[in-house]
Amino acid sequence: MTSHQLYVEECGDPGTVLKLRRYELPETLGPTDVAVQMLMAPVNPADLNMIEGTYSVQPPLPAVMGNEGVGKVVEVGADVQGVQAGDLVIPADAGFGTWQTFKISKDKDVIKLPGDVPLISAATISANPCTAYRMIKDFVDLKPGDVIIQNGANSGVGVSVIQLAKEWKFKTINTVRNRPDFDKLTDYLLSLGADAVVTEEFVRSPQMKELLKTFPTTPKLAFNCVGGQSATDLLRHLCPKGVMVTYGGMSKLPVSVPSRAFIFSDVVLCGYWNTNWNRIHKTDIARYEMLSDLSRLIKESKFKPPLCEFFKLEDYKAAIEKATEGFKGVKAVFDMQ
Repeated sequence: MTSHQLYVEECGDPGTVLKLRRYELPETLGPTDVAVQMLMAPVNPADLNMIEGTYSVQPPLPAVMGNEGVGKVVEVGADVQGVQAGDLVIPADAGFGTWQTFKISKDKDVIKLPGDVPLISAATISANPCTAYRMIKDFVDLKPGDVIIQNGANSGVGVSVIQLAKEWKFKTINTVRNRPDFDKLTDYLLSLGADAVVTEEFVRSPQMKELLKTFPTTPKLAFNCVGGQSATDLLRHLCPKGVMVTYGGMSKLPVSVPSRAFIFSDVVLCGYWNTNWNRIHKTDIARYEMLSDLSRLIKESKFKPPLCEFFKLEDYKAAIEKATEGFKGVKAVFDMQ
C-alpha cells in the first residue's frame, strides 16, 4: 500500500518546508492495527502553527502533517474491536497525520462516526465544532435568552458558536474585522442564526450601548480568539461575574484587562484548548455524546459545514496560500478521494 504524504523534516515557513512524498506502508497489519484511507482533511491554524514549530504539540520529525480529517477503514487487524472495514473514522488526538492518502493506525487512535454524515462535515467536526460545543456547555450555566458575545465570529469556531447557540436558544453578538465584503459576510452569519453582526470599531462606539439594550440580558459569556484591544472590548460589555474564554490569539497581542473589570465587575478569565480536553476525556462518554449530538444536528441540517475550497495533495502550495491569506472566506481542504 503506497501512501502519498505531506510531511516536514524541519519546522519553518509552511510554504517552504512542506513536501510531498510517496511512502510504502507495511504489507501486514498488527493485531490492533487499522488501515485507513484518508478522504478529506482541512488546513487549520493549528496545522500551520505545528509546521512553524509554535504549536504546543509537536510530533517528532520528520512527520506527516494534518491534525483533523476523516478516513474510511479499509482493513483491520485480528484483535481490533469497535471498528470494521467501511467505517468512517476521525483521529482521537492531534498529530494524527491526516494529510496523506493511507495510514496505518492503532484502533485506539481513531473514533468511529455515523456513516451517513457528509464527508466534509465529518472532516471538520472534531476541531471547531467541538471547541464551540465545549465552551458553550462548560463555563457558564446559560439559560434560553442569555447572550454570548464573541470576536472572530467568522472563524470556524465562531460560525459553530452561532449555529449551536441558535439551536440551544441563546443569543449571539458577533464581532468581525471591517472588510470590503462586510455586508455579504453579515448576511451569511445572519443566515446561520447570528442575532447581531458588528465591526470591531462599532463595539467601541456609543452605538454599541444602544444595541445591547435590544437584547434581553447583558452578555454573560464572551469568546476571544483575537486578543489585544478586541479582547478588552469584549470584557467591557460583559455582565458582572461574566466569563471570557480565550481559545486563540490571532492578533498575537496579549489579553489586556482593565483593573475595573476585575474589581468592580468581578469578571472571570479562562482559557480553552480543545486538544487538552480531548486528551483528558479521550475515553469518556462525554466525548462520544458530543460527537453523536453534533452528528445528529448535521444530519438534521441544523449545523452546516464551513465554506470550503478543495485541493489535491499535489496542489498543497496553493492550499497553504489559501489558508494564510487575509480575510479568507473559505477553508482550504485536501480532498484525497
